[in-house]
Amino acid sequence: MDALGWDSCDVILVTGDAYVDHPSFGMAVIGRVLEAHGFRVGIISQPDWTSKDDFMKLGKPNLYFGVTAGNMDSMINRYTSDKKLRHDDAYTPGNIGGKRPDRAVTVYSQRCREAFKGVPVIVGGIEASLRRIAHYDYWSEKVRRSVLFDSKADMLFFGNAERPLVEVTHRLAAGEDIADLRDIRGTAIIVKEALPEWQGVDSTSLDRPGKIDAIPSPYQMEPECDSQDKDTKSSEAPEAAPVVIQPAQKEKEKRKPWENVYVKLPAYETVKDNKVLYAHTSRILHQETNPGCARALMQRHGDRHIWINPPAMPLETEEMDAVFDLPYQRVPHPVYGDAKIPAYEMIRFSINIMRGCYGGCTFCSITEHEGRIIQSRSEDSIIREIEQIRDTVPGFTGVISDLGGPTANMYRLRCKSPKAEATCRRPSCVYPSICAHMDTDHKPTIDLYRRARELPGIKKILIASGVRYDLAVEDPEYVKELALHHVGGYLKIAPEHTEDGPLSKMMKPGMGSYYRFKELFDKYSQEAGKKQYLIPYFIASHPGTTDEDMLSLAIWLKENKFKLDQVQNFYPSPMATATTMYHTEVNSLRKVTKDSEEVPSAKGEIHRRLHKAMLRYHDPKNFAQIREALKRMGREDLIGRGPQHLVPPETANEKRQKAQKGRRGERALTKHTGLPPTFQGKNSKGGSGANKSRRNSNANKQGRGNTVEKRNEAGGNKNRGSASKGNNSGGNSRGRTQKQPSMHKR
Repeated sequence: MDALGWDSCDVILVTGDAYVDHPSFGMAVIGRVLEAHGFRVGIISQPDWTSKDDFMKLGKPNLYFGVTAGNMDSMINRYTSDKKLRHDDAYTPGNIGGKRPDRAVTVYSQRCREAFKGVPVIVGGIEASLRRIAHYDYWSEKVRRSVLFDSKADMLFFGNAERPLVEVTHRLAAGEDIADLRDIRGTAIIVKEALPEWQGVDSTSLDRPGKIDAIPSPYQMEPECDSQDKDTKSSEAPEAAPVVIQPAQKEKEKRKPWENVYVKLPAYETVKDNKVLYAHTSRILHQETNPGCARALMQRHGDRHIWINPPAMPLETEEMDAVFDLPYQRVPHPVYGDAKIPAYEMIRFSINIMRGCYGGCTFCSITEHEGRIIQSRSEDSIIREIEQIRDTVPGFTGVISDLGGPTANMYRLRCKSPKAEATCRRPSCVYPSICAHMDTDHKPTIDLYRRARELPGIKKILIASGVRYDLAVEDPEYVKELALHHVGGYLKIAPEHTEDGPLSKMMKPGMGSYYRFKELFDKYSQEAGKKQYLIPYFIASHPGTTDEDMLSLAIWLKENKFKLDQVQNFYPSPMATATTMYHTEVNSLRKVTKDSEEVPSAKGEIHRRLHKAMLRYHDPKNFAQIREALKRMGREDLIGRGPQHLVPPETANEKRQKAQKGRRGERALTKHTGLPPTFQGKNSKGGSGANKSRRNSNANKQGRGNTVEKRNEAGGNKNRGSASKGNNSGGNSRGRTQKQPSMHKR
């Protein structure tokens, strides 16, 4: 601050990540956007949360504290899907874990309050975004309140949030009170009652779940978004344009039926105990994610309510370019020295070309955070970033590690009908089949790949983001381009499962699309004379998955000669649809009623470990667990050493180890756990019987002592050796022999 000549900061941002000035790190984007709008921004990275001292280092902010846990949810960052503690952190120098607290948004917010009372606190990022409503918390196994109540923050930003960020900051700088900023898109606040002039729809019961009210003739409205892309070939960087706060509204436009309408959800006190109403609430929430037609949501927590405004409108191409053309240094802060930050090492030569995903996978939170509408950068903006990496980033060898985003092949693939896009409430544009309105022409992506790899100094462009193969097969030319030029031997794709049961709860395509893609990929790889392979990813323990489903997947893996090294168990992240099914065991993808379809879920460490073991059927550590499961399922026919068998039978060595383990597991007998019958006697319960038993025991001990003495006198080699050993070591035999006369006297 002294070097910049600042006496104070307008905004101070607090993050749980190390600071990397790169557009893949949210805090860098937020800071650069505010800087472009003329605000003085300070960043406190990974502060010591045990006191308020670190939160006071930059002084009191003029406008507000902005708080985020970082690029990852702090709980997912700290714990595995089996709730085991992680000891590493990819967003920390040296990959050291424990540099941020659990539930970091709440902890950081409270420390900001302690540091400077009266300063507004705004929370955002992925952790706050996915906890904006009452949500199931996997780690405590209960439904928690909205993070706004726990953190005591003034406002919450959800999504990428450039629009609400700019609007709120400018209005606070103009002197408005944060309590008066109530209806800004992409924000959530705490209210005592509904906002004035808003009409409410009560959806606190199961009468009409998932259908709040009718949408009259949505396809007869005027287009709300421009689907035309303007391509230019100039590579000169234009002057960065500020992010537009909000698209202009037409003055005489007819009011739409969802405008100024809110949905009253079941209260927190209700959904924390009623799983059916929790599923109903989750279904409504996921139906209100389209910025073009979403209603506001209101949920009571005690005597107050959480008010969630509709999502912010997505950025247009020019605005995306403006955000990514900001002067990022693309390196970690110098304060970290030579310490490696694994997350940065992974993405330092990669480029984000788009945002959003309309796949709608139920286990993924991208839709809830970034939205379903694809927001793409221009080709020129992407080329400029490649050139910047080539010319400025240390260690660049000519290989771009990725041109992608949430999905590799959704660049510029949007709904062909702006009217339909603005009013659609489908949870997925590609499931159960690809929507007729969806554009599947990959030509813009192919053109981008070709232009990028022709740049001087660029040796190869790799595609590391996951390929949506059900889209790719709609354009074989894209598969050909991918196989010929952009695969480094292996290509990652994610079928996630092979069976219809779990796939229907994931909203993923069937294996038919996988086989079609594999056929094309193998064909074009062979034509190019390359040996290239598909690496499929699968999820174990996903809601809707039975033991039989996992067994079928294991058999498929063996038949196709896959031996997976890295596998994952389903991780119930907050607010995901799959998490709702895991918690409630109710199918919230359909109308929720008291008789809704039950969804089986593997719960508990043992059951989840079995499902994960099935994916690694070839690991000897899993043989015993899989064998036991096969016996329970009546599938002993899969135990053997033939090619048709899944696991080998139990070996003699395993049987011995099992027997030894069983003996080691026996409890030691003491006076507290009961002695063997030989020592207790027939009348051990009575007092006289117990005394008699003790006398008999002493007599037995005396007899044994006399026997040892006689044997020693006889000079038996074996017993003499034992007695000698006992004498030399002061062992029990000698002690018992010498003490017998005294015991007899007692």
